[in-house]
Amino acid sequence: MSSVAMEQQQKIHPHKFTLWVAIGSLVMMFAGLTSAYIVKRNQANWQTFDLPVLFWYSTGVIVLSSVTIFLATRAFRERAMLKYRRLLAATLVLGVLFIALQALGFQQLWAKGITLQKNVSFSFLYVIVGLHAAHVLGGVIALLLLFAKAFSSKKRIYNLVPIELAGTYWHFVDVLWIYLLIFLMMIR
Repeated sequence: MSSVAMEQQQKIHPHKFTLWVAIGSLVMMFAGLTSAYIVKRNQANWQTFDLPVLFWYSTGVIVLSSVTIFLATRAFRERAMLKYRRLLAATLVLGVLFIALQALGFQQLWAKGITLQKNVSFSFLYVIVGLHAAHVLGGVIALLLLFAKAFSSKKRIYNLVPIELAGTYWHFVDVLWIYLLIFLMMIR
């Protein structure tokens, strides 16, 4: 193998590099939000609250979806396309279920009087969890595009990069949710 070919193999794909830069900026954004939460909770009018049980169920769903996207990526590598399609569909369904459980959890909070207007502590909850949900929705859209491509009748080119990008992003939003849930449970 020539030195040029070996050098090409060692370089990171530009899309993967861009994704890692974006993940780095998201980590900084959520670190800033959680840091501000810690600082603001020392205010005299800060109110504590309990998270809905549905947030725990949604955690199980998103962890399971990380398993299915991992297995889908492996199936794609092995060119087991039927298995890949099924696992990708399962990941997509689990992603939508996560968002639905989050929405139902917020409905429970709203019914308890934990609304945006009541207190800054509630506003932080809505902003932090809402931003995470928005990023999960972006991941669901990416999964939907992969799903459409997997069932397309066009001639297929087996390019692993898109599924690896979606998988990396999906694992990121999974780990981020676990961090946020633990943070919100521990720092009230």
